[in-house]
Amino acid sequence: MKAMRLKRPSKDLRERQVLLGLVELYLQSGKPIGSNTLKENGFGHLSSATIRNYFMKLEEDGFLKQQHSSGGRIPTQMAYKLYADTHLSSEQKEVKELRLKLSKETREIALYLQSTIETLSEASKCTVFLSAPRFDHDLILDIKLTGIDQNRCLCILVTDFGLVHTELLYVDKKLSSFSLKRIEAYFQFRLKGLEKPALNEEEEKLAIKLYSELMLRHIVGYTNFSAEDIYKTGFSKLLNYPDFNDASSLAQGLALFENSSFVRSLLQETCKENRLCCWIGEDLMPATGCAILAIPYRINQTTVGAIGILGPSRMPYRQLFEILNTASDAMSETLTRSLYKFKISFRKPENSTLGLTQYPSSLLHCPLLEDKTGVL
Repeated sequence: MKAMRLKRPSKDLRERQVLLGLVELYLQSGKPIGSNTLKENGFGHLSSATIRNYFMKLEEDGFLKQQHSSGGRIPTQMAYKLYADTHLSSEQKEVKELRLKLSKETREIALYLQSTIETLSEASKCTVFLSAPRFDHDLILDIKLTGIDQNRCLCILVTDFGLVHTELLYVDKKLSSFSLKRIEAYFQFRLKGLEKPALNEEEEKLAIKLYSELMLRHIVGYTNFSAEDIYKTGFSKLLNYPDFNDASSLAQGLALFENSSFVRSLLQETCKENRLCCWIGEDLMPATGCAILAIPYRINQTTVGAIGILGPSRMPYRQLFEILNTASDAMSETLTRSLYKFKISFRKPENSTLGLTQYPSSLLHCPLLEDKTGVL
């Protein structure tokens, strides 16, 4: 009985395999790839001359380029896109350690989301951003007040979900550190029902005014939800890549990362597509040396936001796809369980008029405004 002969891959398929193999090696080494290098790394069945012929054809088609006539080839943006598209549809492995880190139920939703992108930034070695819906039933837990200059004070509000809001307040004259402490104590009295501090008439009048201003700003900001909340981290990760050693490239990457409107549009598109998406090079003009990968996540099977990773065009796409898929699954499960366990609801952005009735009544457990008798 004759042995069955294995059918050789077609020329086009072999050419594609050579390209994908070169991109894989270049992503690992960052050095131009020659025919002998490729032959020694999984392509021993092809001669060096055959590989060089493939290189020439791929260069003519715009997938490879050569920095020096006698040097190896490096991938172009077209090659990165083909490589990414190939692995987007391939089966992804789960990053078990990452899933474990992201699978912790909590009531502090905002803190969980920030912790998630910090973890992803460490795992991916890239900058990370995330869009989120608005979570209801978030109580103000604490208020801090500090003086800045002659006419300004900074107020910090900490919420039950781990959010930190800052508000700049204006005063007629510089407040002493003692007055600031007494006014802050008044805020605690109003917020938590603690003992009312001893304030002079001028301080109490100012404290009532500032507290009412703070609460109204908080309500307006909370209810007027027309765009997703954006969490970001990992600026410094870009400095670890040779691709961003050039000041211009780094500035373009950071500008892209700081453009909240652009970031939101990409994450919204990801949610609309409802799948892992990828933008490379010229897709992100003028930041042509960058790439962004993004994937949606869900609560109760409803797509509510997306996670994005920003890095150079030369980054390990396959590993990052695995990280993003694992993160999306872990986040979706954890948020769903957390919201059910702690009876938290969420809402998506709406371009509608302000409706104070949407604001949870539990947040209004203390008077926002007072008349002369101290009663609303």
